[in-house]
Amino acid sequence: MAHTIHVDIVSAEGEMFSGEASMVFAPGTLGDLGIAPRHAPLITTLKPGEVRVHAEGAEEQVFYVGGGILEVQPHAVTVLADTAARAKDLDEAEAQAAKQRAEEALRARGEDLDLAQAQAELARAVAQLRAIERLRKKR
Repeated sequence: MAHTIHVDIVSAEGEMFSGEASMVFAPGTLGDLGIAPRHAPLITTLKPGEVRVHAEGAEEQVFYVGGGILEVQPHAVTVLADTAARAKDLDEAEAQAAKQRAEEALRARGEDLDLAQAQAELARAVAQLRAIERLRKKR
């Protein structure tokens, strides 16, 4: 019998995924995580990036998350994302435009610039573009 781990990916917009997986990869704030069934319990924050869900006998599913919280239990993984989308639903032109806006804001460095917010927007846009590029390579 193959061992699996239950995965739930949710955001404020609703549930993105619920199902079984043989492996889950997530972008932890301190580094990428690989989570297999019976993983040690942990809670960590997520940075913008891809959550990849591998289910045996099925195509890998890729989700973009804009940050959030990851909870791991031996038989369950829960991703509570600030924002989430299926990687295939991301808009490349929109992500490129967001990246350019954030880069321009960082270059301008006006008085009302919220540096942390501009950096976070840039990180989200770059993570979205990476997810789009990874998906493009798989086709």
